[in-house]
Amino acid sequence: MPPKKYGKDIYSFTDIDEPSQIDEVGLGSSTLEDIDRALKDYIDDALNIHVETNKGSRKVPVVWVSAERAYQIKHNKNLRSQEGSIILPAITIERTSTMKDLARKGGVFGNIFPHFANSSQGGLNPFGTIAVSRRVNQSTTSKHAASKAKKVSGQENFPVKNRKVVYETAYIPMPQYVELQYDIKIRTEYQQQMNDIVTPFLNFGLGINYHILNRNGHTYEAFLQSDFSPENNVSNLSEEERTYETKATIKVLGYILGQNEQNKTPTVVVKENFVSVKIGKEKIITQANHPEIEGYNYPGFDWNDPDLC
Repeated sequence: MPPKKYGKDIYSFTDIDEPSQIDEVGLGSSTLEDIDRALKDYIDDALNIHVETNKGSRKVPVVWVSAERAYQIKHNKNLRSQEGSIILPAITIERTSTMKDLARKGGVFGNIFPHFANSSQGGLNPFGTIAVSRRVNQSTTSKHAASKAKKVSGQENFPVKNRKVVYETAYIPMPQYVELQYDIKIRTEYQQQMNDIVTPFLNFGLGINYHILNRNGHTYEAFLQSDFSPENNVSNLSEEERTYETKATIKVLGYILGQNEQNKTPTVVVKENFVSVKIGKEKIITQANHPEIEGYNYPGFDWNDPDLC
Protein backbone atom coordinates (compact mmCIF):
# COMPACT_ATOMS: atom_id res chain seq x y z
CA MET A 1 0.00 0.00 0.00
CA PRO A 2 1.50 3.38 -0.97
CA PRO A 3 1.92 5.96 1.79
CA LYS A 4 -0.92 8.36 2.35
CA LYS A 5 -0.28 12.01 1.56
CA TYR A 6 -1.64 14.91 3.58
CA GLY A 7 -0.54 18.15 1.96
CA LYS A 8 3.25 18.26 2.00
CA ASP A 9 3.59 15.56 4.66
CA ILE A 10 3.90 11.84 4.10
CA TYR A 11 3.06 9.49 6.97
CA SER A 12 4.00 5.99 5.82
CA PHE A 13 3.74 4.48 9.30
CA THR A 14 0.21 5.39 10.37
CA ASP A 15 -3.34 5.51 9.06
CA ILE A 16 -4.37 8.47 11.21
CA ASP A 17 -5.99 11.10 9.03
CA GLU A 18 -5.06 14.01 11.27
CA PRO A 19 -1.36 14.15 12.29
CA SER A 20 -2.21 16.25 15.36
CA GLN A 21 -3.94 13.18 16.83
CA ILE A 22 -0.63 11.32 17.10
CA ASP A 23 0.52 11.08 20.72
CA GLU A 24 4.10 10.35 21.69
CA VAL A 25 4.48 7.85 24.52
CA GLY A 26 7.83 7.73 26.29
CA LEU A 27 9.37 4.35 27.00
CA GLY A 28 10.66 4.11 30.54
CA SER A 29 12.97 1.54 32.03
CA SER A 30 11.72 -1.87 33.16
CA THR A 31 13.19 -3.18 36.40
CA LEU A 32 12.52 -5.99 38.85
CA GLU A 33 10.68 -3.51 41.05
CA ASP A 34 8.36 -2.64 38.14
CA ILE A 35 7.46 -6.32 37.73
CA ASP A 36 6.86 -6.65 41.49
CA ARG A 37 4.63 -3.60 41.54
CA ALA A 38 2.73 -4.73 38.45
CA LEU A 39 1.70 -7.95 40.21
CA LYS A 40 0.87 -6.22 43.49
CA ASP A 41 -1.21 -3.55 41.72
CA TYR A 42 -3.16 -6.24 39.90
CA ILE A 43 -4.01 -8.15 43.08
CA ASP A 44 -4.62 -5.04 45.19
CA ASP A 45 -6.41 -2.79 42.68
CA ALA A 46 -7.74 -4.94 39.83
CA LEU A 47 -9.01 -7.85 41.93
CA ASN A 48 -9.98 -5.46 44.75
CA ILE A 49 -11.07 -8.27 47.07
CA HIS A 50 -13.53 -7.56 49.92
CA VAL A 51 -14.83 -9.92 52.60
CA GLU A 52 -17.38 -9.78 55.39
CA THR A 53 -15.99 -9.39 58.92
CA ASN A 54 -17.44 -8.74 62.37
CA LYS A 55 -17.24 -5.03 61.54
CA GLY A 56 -18.89 -5.25 58.11
CA SER A 57 -17.37 -5.41 54.65
CA ARG A 58 -13.60 -4.86 54.61
CA LYS A 59 -11.05 -4.66 51.83
CA VAL A 60 -8.41 -7.36 52.19
CA PRO A 61 -4.96 -5.73 52.50
CA VAL A 62 -2.16 -6.90 50.19
CA VAL A 63 1.27 -6.83 51.84
CA TRP A 64 4.83 -7.58 50.84
CA VAL A 65 6.29 -9.92 53.45
CA SER A 66 9.77 -8.40 53.02
CA ALA A 67 8.73 -4.97 54.25
CA GLU A 68 9.91 -3.92 57.71
CA ARG A 69 7.31 -4.07 60.48
CA ALA A 70 7.94 -0.43 61.45
CA TYR A 71 7.33 0.64 57.84
CA GLN A 72 4.09 -1.34 57.67
CA ILE A 73 2.78 0.13 60.91
CA LYS A 74 3.63 3.67 59.80
CA HIS A 75 2.07 3.45 56.32
CA ASN A 76 -0.86 1.15 57.12
CA LYS A 77 -2.03 1.51 60.69
CA ASN A 78 -4.99 -0.80 60.14
CA LEU A 79 -2.76 -3.69 59.13
CA ARG A 80 -1.53 -4.74 62.58
CA SER A 81 -3.07 -4.86 66.01
CA GLN A 82 -1.68 -3.16 69.09
CA GLU A 83 0.22 -6.34 69.89
CA GLY A 84 1.93 -6.18 66.46
CA SER A 85 0.21 -9.17 64.86
CA ILE A 86 -1.38 -8.92 61.39
CA ILE A 87 -5.14 -8.41 61.45
CA LEU A 88 -6.81 -11.17 59.43
CA PRO A 89 -7.87 -11.60 56.68
CA ALA A 90 -4.74 -10.61 54.73
CA ILE A 91 -2.88 -11.46 51.52
CA THR A 92 0.92 -11.55 51.45
CA ILE A 93 3.21 -11.61 48.40
CA GLU A 94 6.77 -12.90 48.33
CA ARG A 95 9.13 -13.26 45.37
CA THR A 96 10.72 -16.67 45.88
CA SER A 97 12.88 -17.07 42.77
CA THR A 98 14.41 -15.14 39.87
CA MET A 99 15.60 -17.04 36.80
CA LYS A 100 17.21 -16.04 33.52
CA ASP A 101 16.25 -19.02 31.40
CA LEU A 102 17.66 -19.17 27.86
CA ALA A 103 14.57 -21.11 26.81
CA ARG A 104 12.48 -17.99 27.44
CA LYS A 105 13.99 -15.38 25.16
CA GLY A 106 10.81 -14.06 23.55
CA GLY A 107 9.58 -14.80 20.04
CA VAL A 108 13.04 -14.95 18.45
CA PHE A 109 16.00 -16.64 20.14
CA GLY A 110 19.23 -14.72 19.72
CA ASN A 111 21.31 -11.85 20.92
CA ILE A 112 21.91 -8.49 19.28
CA PHE A 113 25.09 -6.81 20.42
CA PRO A 114 24.81 -3.08 21.11
CA HIS A 115 26.28 -0.43 18.85
CA PHE A 116 28.78 2.03 20.23
CA ALA A 117 29.11 5.76 19.71
CA ASN A 118 31.48 8.41 20.96
CA SER A 119 30.50 9.83 24.33
CA SER A 120 30.63 13.52 25.15
CA GLN A 121 32.54 12.55 28.29
CA GLY A 122 35.07 10.49 26.38
CA GLY A 123 35.13 6.84 25.46
CA LEU A 124 32.35 4.80 23.89
CA ASN A 125 28.75 4.43 25.05
CA PRO A 126 26.49 1.56 23.95
CA PHE A 127 23.08 2.36 22.54
CA GLY A 128 20.06 0.42 21.37
CA THR A 129 19.97 -1.94 18.43
CA ILE A 130 16.26 -2.86 18.09
CA ALA A 131 14.15 -0.41 16.07
CA VAL A 132 10.71 0.11 17.62
CA SER A 133 9.31 3.13 15.75
CA ARG A 134 10.04 5.49 12.88
CA ARG A 135 8.73 8.85 11.71
CA VAL A 136 9.61 11.51 9.14
CA ASN A 137 11.61 14.51 10.30
CA GLN A 138 9.42 17.11 8.64
CA SER A 139 11.70 20.08 9.27
CA THR A 140 14.86 18.59 7.74
CA THR A 141 13.01 16.85 4.91
CA SER A 142 11.22 20.05 3.89
CA LYS A 143 14.56 21.85 3.71
CA HIS A 144 15.89 19.25 1.26
CA ALA A 145 12.70 19.52 -0.80
CA ALA A 146 12.88 23.33 -0.87
CA SER A 147 16.54 23.22 -1.91
CA LYS A 148 15.80 20.86 -4.80
CA ALA A 149 12.76 22.89 -5.91
CA LYS A 150 14.82 26.08 -6.00
CA LYS A 151 17.50 24.42 -8.14
CA VAL A 152 14.90 23.06 -10.58
CA SER A 153 12.52 26.01 -10.89
CA GLY A 154 13.99 28.84 -8.87
CA GLN A 155 11.07 28.66 -6.42
CA GLU A 156 11.19 26.94 -3.04
CA ASN A 157 7.49 26.00 -3.09
CA PHE A 158 7.55 24.44 -6.56
CA PRO A 159 6.25 20.83 -6.38
CA VAL A 160 9.04 18.33 -7.00
CA LYS A 161 9.66 14.69 -6.16
CA ASN A 162 11.94 14.68 -3.15
CA ARG A 163 13.90 11.50 -2.54
CA LYS A 164 15.87 12.91 0.39
CA VAL A 165 13.51 11.93 3.19
CA VAL A 166 15.02 12.04 6.69
CA TYR A 167 13.63 9.48 9.14
CA GLU A 168 13.93 9.52 12.91
CA THR A 169 14.21 5.94 14.14
CA ALA A 170 13.90 5.02 17.82
CA TYR A 171 16.06 2.16 19.10
CA ILE A 172 15.99 0.31 22.40
CA PRO A 173 18.59 -2.02 23.95
CA MET A 174 18.23 -5.78 23.86
CA PRO A 175 15.79 -6.74 26.66
CA GLN A 176 16.95 -9.25 29.25
CA TYR A 177 14.14 -11.74 29.78
CA VAL A 178 13.58 -13.11 33.28
CA GLU A 179 11.15 -15.49 34.94
CA LEU A 180 9.97 -14.59 38.44
CA GLN A 181 8.03 -16.78 40.83
CA TYR A 182 5.78 -15.38 43.55
CA ASP A 183 4.08 -17.09 46.48
CA ILE A 184 0.68 -15.61 47.30
CA LYS A 185 -0.45 -16.56 50.81
CA ILE A 186 -4.02 -15.98 51.94
CA ARG A 187 -4.72 -16.03 55.68
CA THR A 188 -8.17 -15.79 57.20
CA GLU A 189 -9.99 -16.61 60.43
CA TYR A 190 -13.01 -18.29 58.84
CA GLN A 191 -13.63 -20.72 56.00
CA GLN A 192 -16.20 -18.41 54.37
CA GLN A 193 -13.63 -15.62 54.14
CA MET A 194 -11.17 -18.01 52.54
CA ASN A 195 -13.75 -19.03 49.95
CA ASP A 196 -14.50 -15.40 49.07
CA ILE A 197 -10.80 -14.57 48.61
CA VAL A 198 -9.80 -17.69 46.69
CA THR A 199 -12.65 -17.35 44.19
CA PRO A 200 -11.16 -14.31 42.33
CA PHE A 201 -7.87 -16.20 42.01
CA LEU A 202 -9.71 -19.21 40.56
CA ASN A 203 -11.15 -16.84 37.94
CA PHE A 204 -7.62 -15.61 37.14
CA GLY A 205 -7.32 -15.61 33.35
CA LEU A 206 -10.63 -17.50 33.13
CA GLY A 207 -9.94 -20.89 31.52
CA ILE A 208 -6.25 -20.50 30.67
CA ASN A 209 -4.74 -19.22 33.96
CA TYR A 210 -3.06 -16.41 32.04
CA HIS A 211 -3.18 -12.65 32.45
CA ILE A 212 -1.33 -9.57 31.17
CA LEU A 213 0.20 -7.23 33.77
CA ASN A 214 0.87 -3.59 32.95
CA ARG A 215 3.25 -1.08 34.50
CA ASN A 216 4.63 2.21 33.10
CA GLY A 217 3.89 1.26 29.51
CA HIS A 218 5.37 -2.24 29.84
CA THR A 219 3.49 -5.52 29.73
CA TYR A 220 4.36 -8.77 31.50
CA GLU A 221 2.83 -12.23 31.28
CA ALA A 222 1.53 -13.87 34.45
CA PHE A 223 0.67 -17.57 34.78
CA LEU A 224 -1.27 -18.90 37.75
CA GLN A 225 -0.15 -22.40 38.76
CA SER A 226 -2.90 -24.95 39.12
CA ASP A 227 -2.15 -26.07 42.69
CA PHE A 228 -3.66 -24.21 45.66
CA SER A 229 -1.94 -25.59 48.75
CA PRO A 230 -3.90 -25.41 52.03
CA GLU A 231 -1.82 -24.85 55.15
CA ASN A 232 -4.52 -24.79 57.83
CA ASN A 233 -4.13 -25.57 61.51
CA VAL A 234 -7.85 -26.20 62.16
CA SER A 235 -7.18 -29.89 62.74
CA ASN A 236 -4.59 -29.06 65.39
CA LEU A 237 -6.06 -29.25 68.88
CA SER A 238 -3.36 -27.11 70.46
CA GLU A 239 -3.92 -23.70 71.99
CA GLU A 240 -2.71 -21.84 68.87
CA GLU A 241 -5.08 -19.40 67.21
CA ARG A 242 -7.12 -21.13 64.52
CA THR A 243 -6.32 -19.81 61.06
CA TYR A 244 -7.02 -20.83 57.49
CA GLU A 245 -4.14 -20.42 55.06
CA THR A 246 -3.87 -21.12 51.32
CA LYS A 247 -0.83 -20.66 49.10
CA ALA A 248 -1.01 -19.91 45.37
CA THR A 249 1.94 -19.58 43.01
CA ILE A 250 2.19 -17.15 40.09
CA LYS A 251 5.00 -17.15 37.54
CA VAL A 252 5.66 -13.91 35.67
CA LEU A 253 7.61 -13.64 32.43
CA GLY A 254 9.15 -10.17 32.33
CA TYR A 255 12.17 -8.34 31.04
CA ILE A 256 14.80 -5.91 32.24
CA LEU A 257 15.23 -2.85 30.06
CA GLY A 258 16.94 0.50 30.55
CA GLN A 259 19.58 2.03 32.72
CA ASN A 260 20.58 1.89 36.35
CA GLU A 261 23.71 2.60 38.33
CA GLN A 262 25.52 -0.39 36.81
CA ASN A 263 24.19 -0.06 33.26
CA LYS A 264 24.43 3.37 31.68
CA THR A 265 22.80 2.36 28.40
CA PRO A 266 19.96 4.81 27.61
CA THR A 267 16.49 3.36 27.31
CA VAL A 268 15.64 4.96 23.96
CA VAL A 269 18.02 6.39 21.35
CA VAL A 270 16.78 8.33 18.29
CA LYS A 271 18.97 8.35 15.18
CA GLU A 272 18.56 9.91 11.73
CA ASN A 273 19.45 8.28 8.42
CA PHE A 274 21.71 9.54 5.64
CA VAL A 275 20.06 10.98 2.54
CA SER A 276 23.14 11.37 0.34
CA VAL A 277 26.82 10.52 0.20
CA LYS A 278 29.16 12.94 -1.51
CA ILE A 279 32.75 12.25 -2.56
CA GLY A 280 35.03 15.11 -3.38
CA LYS A 281 36.59 15.38 -6.86
CA GLU A 282 40.26 14.60 -7.48
CA LYS A 283 42.40 15.86 -10.35
CA ILE A 284 45.24 13.83 -11.88
CA ILE A 285 47.89 15.51 -14.01
CA THR A 286 49.09 13.44 -16.98
CA GLN A 287 51.20 14.20 -20.07
CA ALA A 288 48.21 13.51 -22.33
CA ASN A 289 46.09 16.20 -20.63
CA HIS A 290 48.96 18.66 -20.29
CA PRO A 291 51.36 18.52 -23.26
CA GLU A 292 53.19 21.56 -21.96
CA ILE A 293 54.84 19.45 -19.28
CA GLU A 294 56.17 16.90 -21.78
CA GLY A 295 59.87 16.40 -21.40
CA TYR A 296 59.93 17.76 -17.88
CA ASN A 297 61.45 15.30 -15.48
CA TYR A 298 60.02 15.27 -11.98
CA PRO A 299 62.41 13.89 -9.38
CA GLY A 300 61.45 10.31 -8.56
CA PHE A 301 58.52 10.33 -11.02
CA ASP A 302 58.36 7.78 -13.88
CA TRP A 303 55.71 8.48 -16.54
CA ASN A 304 55.96 4.92 -17.82
CA ASP A 305 55.16 3.35 -14.47
CA PRO A 306 52.07 1.08 -15.10
CA ASP A 307 50.95 1.43 -11.47
CA LEU A 308 50.25 5.15 -11.95
CA CYS A 309 46.76 6.26 -12.94
